Order: sequence, then structure tokens, then C-alpha cells
Amino acid sequence: MSLETDLLLDRRRLKRRLVFWRSFAVLAVLAAILVALRGEKLGFGGGSHLERLTVSGVISDDRKLNEAIAKLADDNSVKALIVFIDSPGGSVAGGEGLHDSIARVAAKKPVVAVMGGTAASAGYMIAAPATRIFAREATLTGSIGVLLETGEVSGLLDKIGIKADTLVSGPLKGQPSFTKPLSPEGRQALQDLVMDMYEQFVAMVANGRHMDVAKVKELADGRAYTGRQALQLGLVDQIGGEHDAREWLAKEKKISADLPVEDLSTSSLARRALSLSLGWMVETIWKNVLSQGVMLDAPQAVWQRSAG
Repeated sequence: MSLETDLLLDRRRLKRRLVFWRSFAVLAVLAAILVALRGEKLGFGGGSHLERLTVSGVISDDRKLNEAIAKLADDNSVKALIVFIDSPGGSVAGGEGLHDSIARVAAKKPVVAVMGGTAASAGYMIAAPATRIFAREATLTGSIGVLLETGEVSGLLDKIGIKADTLVSGPLKGQPSFTKPLSPEGRQALQDLVMDMYEQFVAMVANGRHMDVAKVKELADGRAYTGRQALQLGLVDQIGGEHDAREWLAKEKKISADLPVEDLSTSSLARRALSLSLGWMVETIWKNVLSQGVMLDAPQAVWQRSAG
């Protein structure tokens, strides 16, 4: 057999192998998509399990997440919800949305909140509906309150010879403003706004912790507490982590400690298929690079250290 014939046969064998592996890759992707579709319909797992909601970083309003949490209330395969919190807080509206969604689940099945290093302000707000709250001794929590910050640079503009005019429909429409100081009436209006949201926050804590409103207000002067202090004050129920929460669920709610825990996800079908077919790399890049744009909206319930 000539050399040219041998080369031709080798090329044909190589081509058949390439066709095989390419076909296999396409089938694998199709299988991943089918699994993802099945997961969309059956809750991505189907069997009895616990769901884990992780809330980290600054809290903002997230409609998809709130809807996904609320659906857990009617999902019979979910026996309990674990809410892991490591957040200094965030927007009042974002905290309220998560609080209400978690409360809907807590009305029908056990919810345990597990605090990480920080679960303050809106981070504490979302823990309030839980059946039981766990914290580390050194967790920073509490900081029950609302703040509204603004800046004003009229003095700087005067120094550099710039004047700003604003046409408004009413005396309070343009306040707060970066170019003019707050008027006494404007300051009072904004203070009333902040205090109204503060009252809402206090009511959430009082209802979730079964405490008198007056008692909550004694604790709600904006200060943060350690987990150990919060336990003594009745803001948390137990020192511990997720392992302790699982033990409590098994003992008090008869939920087997052997049940698997699934992380709640709001990923789209396309992202699920990519994650299944390409593995952890795509999911890690998505979480750490593409999903970091977080905006604060309006008044905040957030724990802040002094800049001084």
C-alpha cells in the first residue's frame, strides 16, 4: 500500500473521530438543556429537601428573587428554608421586599435565619420573620433604623462663581438639593419620611420577634450589637451556625438532618444549561464578574462605620 493511501486512510479515521466527539458534545449540550427544562417544571430536584437563600452584600430590590422565595411557600418538596445572611443592610424597599417574601414562607413552614459576620439594619430586617434566628457570638447585628443621606455643594459653587437655578412646582419639590441648603420645612419633611419608615421597621421586628413595640424602640436607636448581646436582648434565639440550625429543625420540627440542601437560584434557563454543560467555571465568572452591579435606591437601612 502506498504512502499516499495510508495518509488518506488516517485522515478518514481522524475525521470519523472528530465527527463522533462533535456529535457527542452536541448531544451533551442538548441533554443539559432537557435537564434544565425538566428543572424548570419540577423545581430542579423534585425530592424533599431544604432550600437555602444566601443574602450577602448590599441589599437592593430584586423582583425575581422575591418571587422565587414566595413560591417556596407552596412547594411541598421544600420542607424548610434556611436564610444565610452576611449583609450590612441596604435599601429600605429591598429589605422590605425580602422580609415580606420570607414571611410568606414562614407562615407555612419553618424558616431559620443564620447570621454570618454581619446581619445589620436591613440585614436584620430580613431575619425578623424567621421561626428561629442563629448568630455567631461576634456577629454584628441590630442597627435597627433608617438613614437618608444627601450632599450640598452651594458653598463650593459660590467660591468658583457658579450659580444654579431650579424651577419647582412647590417649595418641597426640589429638596434635598446638591446646589441649595435644606430649608427648615424641607428638613422636617424628610425627617418625617425617615421616621415613618423607621416605624415600619420597628413594627416588622416587633411582629417577627413577638416583642412590644416600646421594647423594640428601646433597642432601635441605630446601634449595632454583637451576637452575644443580641441573644441577651431577645433579638436572636441561639448562638450557632447552619449545623446548629439543622439540629434544631430535626429536634423541634422533625425535619430529617439527612435531607439535602439546595441553593435557591433565579438563574435563567440559558444560564442553567451553560452551568450544567460547562461546569463551575461559567457560574463563578457570572457571579463574580457579571452580577456585581448593585444600586442603592432612596433611603437606606444600612449599618455604616464612621469615616472619621
